[in-house]
Amino acid sequence: MSLSRAREVLQIEADGILAVIDQLSSDFDKAIELIMACPTRLIVTGIGKSGIIGQKIAATLNSTGTPSIFLHPVEAMHGDLGIVAPSDVVLALSYSGETTELNMLMPTFKKRGVKTIALTGKKNSTLAGFADAVLAAEIPQEACPLGLAPTASTTAALAMGDALAVVLIDRKNFLASDFRYNHPGGSLGERLKTRVSEVMLIGEQMPVVGEDTPFLEAIKTLNTKNLGTVLICAEDTLLGIITDGDIRRLITEQADFSSLQVGAVMTRSAKTIDSDQLAADALSIMQRHEFTALPVVDHGTLRGLLHLHNLLGKGEFRMLV
Repeated sequence: MSLSRAREVLQIEADGILAVIDQLSSDFDKAIELIMACPTRLIVTGIGKSGIIGQKIAATLNSTGTPSIFLHPVEAMHGDLGIVAPSDVVLALSYSGETTELNMLMPTFKKRGVKTIALTGKKNSTLAGFADAVLAAEIPQEACPLGLAPTASTTAALAMGDALAVVLIDRKNFLASDFRYNHPGGSLGERLKTRVSEVMLIGEQMPVVGEDTPFLEAIKTLNTKNLGTVLICAEDTLLGIITDGDIRRLITEQADFSSLQVGAVMTRSAKTIDSDQLAADALSIMQRHEFTALPVVDHGTLRGLLHLHNLLGKGEFRMLV
C-alpha cells in the first residue's frame, strides 16, 4: 500500500513537471534576457513554501554565476526593501499569483524601475499582471490528497528555477573552473582543486593498444576497461584515440571489420591535458567538448588517462606522495 501510494505521488509530481514544459513560451526567453542584461543581481522573493523554493533557486543561481539574493516579502515591507536597486531584476514566486504580501510589493518595484519576472501557476493572476515576463507553471493537480499542501506545484517551480539556471550557465559560458571558485569548501570544489596527476588512471588501468591492433581486439579492450575510450600508442607516445562513439559510427558505415586495424580509423589529433594542470581545467575541457575521458600527455609522453568519474567522485582518489 505504501509503495503504491509513493509511486502515485511521484507520478503526479512528474506529470506536473511535464505539464510545465508545454507552458514554456517567449516569456522564458524574455526572462533570460532580463537577467542577462542585469548589471547587479537577481532578487528572488516569495512567501511560505514558495519562499523556500525561491531560496533554493537563489542558491543555485549564485553557485552558477548569477548573483542572487532572497528577499522575504514581509521583511521587505519593514525596511529590507532598501536592498533593492533600480538596476536589479526581481523573480517573484507565488503559485496562485494572489499572495497579498507579495503583490503589495510589486507596485513599489515598478516605481523604482525594477524589472520583474513572475513564476506562477496562474498566468492571469494579479502577480502576472504586474510582471514584465511570466513563467507559467500550472500543474494538473497537487500530490497532497487534500489538495492543500503545495507538493507538485513547488516541484514544478523548482524545476523551472533549474531551467533558468542551466540556460544561464550556457549563455554565460560558465565553466567547471568557475563553479570551483564558488565552492572552495565543498567536496566537488576540493576534487577540482587537485592536480590531474592525483586523479588520473595509470599503467594497467589504461586501455592501451598498438597501431596495428585489429579493430575487434580494440573493442574487447574497450569493453574490458569500461572507460569508453581506447588509446593507441607506440611505446609511451600517444598516436590517437578511439571512443565508443567512434565505434558506433563505424558500425553504421562498415559491415566487415575482420581485416580492419585501429590505425586506419583512430582520431590522430586527440585533445590532451598536462598532468600538472588542475582537475578543474580538465573538467572544463570535457564540458566544452562533451568528452568523458581525456588522455594526460606531458611533452609528448603519455602519462595517464583522466575519466569523468575520477573527477566527480566515483571510486577512490589515488593521491601521490
